[in-house]
Amino acid sequence: MPIRTQKYIAFLSVVLFSAKMAAWGLTHSVTILTDALEGIVNMVAGFLGLFSVILSARPRDTNHPYGHGKVEFISSAVEGTLIIIAGCVIVYEAIHQLLLPHSISNLNIGLVIIAIAGMINYLAGRYAVQQGKKHNSMVLESAGSHLLTDAYSTIAVMIGIMLLLLTNNRFMWLDSAVALFFAIITIITGYKVLRRSLSGMMDEMDMDMVAKMIDVLQENRPPQWVDLHNLRVIQYGSLIHIDAHLTLPWYQQVADADKEIHALEGLIQANFSNKLELFIHIDGCMPYQCKLCAMPNCAERLQPLDAQLKWDINNIWEDAKHGKNA
Repeated sequence: MPIRTQKYIAFLSVVLFSAKMAAWGLTHSVTILTDALEGIVNMVAGFLGLFSVILSARPRDTNHPYGHGKVEFISSAVEGTLIIIAGCVIVYEAIHQLLLPHSISNLNIGLVIIAIAGMINYLAGRYAVQQGKKHNSMVLESAGSHLLTDAYSTIAVMIGIMLLLLTNNRFMWLDSAVALFFAIITIITGYKVLRRSLSGMMDEMDMDMVAKMIDVLQENRPPQWVDLHNLRVIQYGSLIHIDAHLTLPWYQQVADADKEIHALEGLIQANFSNKLELFIHIDGCMPYQCKLCAMPNCAERLQPLDAQLKWDINNIWEDAKHGKNA
């Protein structure tokens, strides 16, 4: 599904770019040029995103033991850079128009063209963001966010053109003023896309997702899960990779431990992603952890239960069993 969606985005970007360039050729408006330059970024990012989605879907191999999902971060980084460059070009063109104004014509036709393009961008952007969140695809989310930003900027472009029409082009500086305003928004959007992709390259954890995951594990925690620590979560494209240490009663058999690992995996898959790679190290409980253990009728209990340790973002990542210093 992500591949098919990205194909639609790439094809749509070519059509809309052609339409916006035609509108700019008819009007010579730097504000419409702003929209057209966004179309160049959409087009390049669309095809680059398609390549990265296809590549990230390939299974892991001997050269890429963790799969190819990180290519999505590279694609998003390129897209973010292109967005920033487009914003800088718009700033240049807007200032040039202010210093050396030229005549603007056929604004009625240009207004209709970009209005249609803006509506299509908005619908496509919303759909892409929804599919990106559904399939954990950064490429689709980045593309969707960019399309939505493009659609919102089109609204301002339309307002600027309508003001020019209402004033019979008496206030030519409005064309450049609107372009400059949305050039700043474009540069900020590009920075956010670039920042997120670089975070992924550096294996920065999505703290919101991890916090929600911990809440789910805590709420559905069976008594035999004595402790969970050294939790690390990394996302490679649509694949979520999780490392953790799970503490179980020391006397459980290997088959019982394997059952608990599958239960943990199923819980995460049901709430987050079917594409999950889980590496769990099993620890046997220690005597000092009895006071944290809620196992009923445990024949090996040495201390009464005090209270289970509530897992949270501040303690579950520690590389040490809990309870020793409590």
